Amino acid sequence: MKKWVLALVLGSLVGCSATDKDEVKQATASAVDGVSFIEQVKAKSGETVIPYKKYRLENGLTILIHEDHSDPLVHVNVTYHVGSAREEMGKSGFAHFFEHMMFQGSEHVADEEHFKIITEAGGTLNGSTNSDRTNYYQTVPANNLETMLWLEADRMGFLLNAVTQEKFEVQRETVKNERGQRVDNRPYGQVGERVSAAMYPPGHPYSWPVIGFMDDLNRVNVNDLKKFFLRWYGPNNATLTVGGDIKPEHVLKLVEKYFGSIPRGPEVNMPQKALVTLPQDRYISMQDNVHLPLFYMSFPTVHSRHPDEAPLDILSEILGGGKTSILYQNLVKNQIAVQAAVSHPCRELSCEFNLYALPHPASGKSLSDIEKIIRDSLDEFEKRGVEDDDLTKVKAMMEANFVFALQSVEGKASNLAAYETFTGNPNWIEQDIARYNGVTKADVMRVFKKYIKGQHAVVLSVLPKGQAVSPAAPDNFTLPKRTFETASTTTAEDLNIRTAKDDFDRSQKPKPGPAASVDIPVFWQETMDNGLKVLGSQSSETPTTSMLIRVPAGHYYESMDKTGTAEMLASMLSESTLKRSAEAMSQQMRMLGSSVSITSDNHYINININSLTKRFDETLALVQEQIWQPAFNESDFARLQGQMLQALNNNKKDADYLAARAYQQLMFGNTIAGTPRTGTEASIGQMTVADVKAFYQRYFKPARAQLIVVSDLTQSQLRGTLNSFVDWQGVGPELALELPAPDNKKGVVYLVNKDKAAQSAIRLGKRGMKFDVSGEFYRASLMNYVLGGNFNSRINLNLREDKGYTYGASTGFWGDRFAGGFTAWAEVRADATGSAIEEFVKEIGQYQQKGIDAAELLFTKNAINQQDALKYETPDAKLSFLAQILEYNLSPDFVATRSQILADISRKEINQLAKKHLDVKQMIIVVVGDAKALKPELEALGYEVIDHHI
Repeated sequence: MKKWVLALVLGSLVGCSATDKDEVKQATASAVDGVSFIEQVKAKSGETVIPYKKYRLENGLTILIHEDHSDPLVHVNVTYHVGSAREEMGKSGFAHFFEHMMFQGSEHVADEEHFKIITEAGGTLNGSTNSDRTNYYQTVPANNLETMLWLEADRMGFLLNAVTQEKFEVQRETVKNERGQRVDNRPYGQVGERVSAAMYPPGHPYSWPVIGFMDDLNRVNVNDLKKFFLRWYGPNNATLTVGGDIKPEHVLKLVEKYFGSIPRGPEVNMPQKALVTLPQDRYISMQDNVHLPLFYMSFPTVHSRHPDEAPLDILSEILGGGKTSILYQNLVKNQIAVQAAVSHPCRELSCEFNLYALPHPASGKSLSDIEKIIRDSLDEFEKRGVEDDDLTKVKAMMEANFVFALQSVEGKASNLAAYETFTGNPNWIEQDIARYNGVTKADVMRVFKKYIKGQHAVVLSVLPKGQAVSPAAPDNFTLPKRTFETASTTTAEDLNIRTAKDDFDRSQKPKPGPAASVDIPVFWQETMDNGLKVLGSQSSETPTTSMLIRVPAGHYYESMDKTGTAEMLASMLSESTLKRSAEAMSQQMRMLGSSVSITSDNHYINININSLTKRFDETLALVQEQIWQPAFNESDFARLQGQMLQALNNNKKDADYLAARAYQQLMFGNTIAGTPRTGTEASIGQMTVADVKAFYQRYFKPARAQLIVVSDLTQSQLRGTLNSFVDWQGVGPELALELPAPDNKKGVVYLVNKDKAAQSAIRLGKRGMKFDVSGEFYRASLMNYVLGGNFNSRINLNLREDKGYTYGASTGFWGDRFAGGFTAWAEVRADATGSAIEEFVKEIGQYQQKGIDAAELLFTKNAINQQDALKYETPDAKLSFLAQILEYNLSPDFVATRSQILADISRKEINQLAKKHLDVKQMIIVVVGDAKALKPELEALGYEVIDHHI
């Protein structure tokens, strides 16, 4: 089921949009030479839009401006209408590759400076590529607007002279590492590209993966990349969206200055959207290093924003969305499958209707049995038909999702950018709302019969290596062979480079304006008679209420032989209650459009609630029924127990999980902290529902529990809601926990085997300080910032940008009230494992011995000092901030205290902390990879290698 980013919103967010071109044209069109006014959509009572002004430069660049003074932030988004679908067959991965290259410096911005400038400004940034578009975005304090526009303009108009063969080769290695980490070294990581290769004919833009094939990137040269950039990255194929604490007239002047001279690119036509059909069911299979087989069926349907997309989305919800869905009932509820779901992802040119299931080993069902059950479920749907609640649920979910998308300036700007890119109308939101609200029962049945019933699909069977598992049916389709072997001969003479001409010096980086002061959220606090601690804050930007309830009943409260009990309890609280079944609860919650998540961590059971305020009381009543009146049914427990056991086995195929698990064992030894929060096969296997019920009755109490709420309601308006907690009574045992450090051998490598792993997962570290907010732990975290705490850190620039060993490498201090430590980590190319460890050791050792330099200290102070505005922007951000206050009993002035520490900390103090806490000789090294190849390599480097088993 896809996530909707829009909805029918009531109150001040709903109504008719208004485009006031005539009203503002005279005042706006001539405000800046070279800028044409297109339209304005205002916020009016009852309107269903995000207010904006739309302009266009003479070179074709579209500009969207959204004015929002609720926070001193600005979000800048540049979306290019180019993704992997614009690539040529045999030259895949170019669009994604440019997502990397455009962060590597441009003609007036030095290498690695883009990340550094935004990080030092206290901002966040990223980029993403999909089949149809690439976007680059950053959120920063509003005084940095001009700098952001300068940066984005420089890489739009002045990138190619900075794209060198050396950078090309380094980023090619980074992309290989990304593919290894996200695709080749992950269970089921190649499912998507296998299905696409079978679904679409050779040469279709969706027949290759977004990340591309590595042999394509190996075959091409830097001039092929430049040629691709010149074809697609012109201003006339881009939308610049600026939202936040800004004045449109000021934005336009800056945009015209920095973007106006960039030459227009070649004309871009909308791609063809021909519907895809299959002549027969295409059965394919593959082997993978997984625990469970997978059945995956995919039907081609329509394309994004086709009139039939909305009813197909609703069909996917009926078949596979939540505990009331047909596939859940027919496969998961009765423990035939561990998981089963349906989705209808859509792209610009085509959509797929996907159904999948992971069979439960205990059921004895084969993949062909699973296929029959799924096909029978489709027949069952045809007989069942569409019910009123099916439509009501989707519309409630849409409404809530839209409102929550408006909680950040990034959410508003990204929605405007997407609508403009794919429809040419930023205000297409009204049509989006209308197409879902207009879906009828007949529409859903019609699309089922047209696109699913009796239609052909790609059917993929993923078979675990080393297991005697048969596919759903013998393969009857062979994936097309890729036979591109000739190296590229594209030269610089084949390029038609466009040059901008300016009357100012672009090499001069703009200076930020004065920073706006950022106040911490105003909050109120109380403790109820039952011991429940309450902390709340009002946030009036959206009509929503978010609540976090934390009950001290987490992993650390378990006994060693029953580890995983808290995790099981969290899952059981989402099942049946004494009043209603899990299905009825799920149905009711979806009818409200509310989301509730119940999870566990080391300390707490966490209940996260997000709801429209008008539906919050109903939502909370359901949540209270879940947490106060759980049924603890044996059937629910048996199903969850089976799922947890299968998840444990499946995790053993994941290198990152294995590394984290081994590291945990070595850090904490034979203590509760040394055991997995999710339990072991032994502890989960022998667990009973009585164990979970006893744990609940002993620990799930209000005394020392926490309730944090962020709402558009005031404290007095919430009073009645909060009074509903007064009847919750009881005091659970306090936690008394000692976690002595085990006596492990230091300076050795603990090696965990993962056969033929494409990458190795590395952990390097030691036990250390417990967490504190403003003491030595906090100061050590400041010390770590330039070592491995941000993209431009020494560790990441070395291993990722200089060496190309990894997609990312980091270091950090971690801790809680009982223990803490320091860890360096990365997933690296398998053949670079030993070299990567040497670089980790070298960088940490050099930093310990020589410390921080003056420029790095200034960067640290600037970056961390400017981050406050982002910490408080959304209700979720406020919840996290308030939870920390409640957890550590902090006074409001702790923020000022930390700011003063940051301002006062010196190189001398930083270097003393580095010497004290970064002794590599006191650290252990954990490596997960192919032991047969790695053990002799690591021993040759002089390490003692100890085989470690999970």
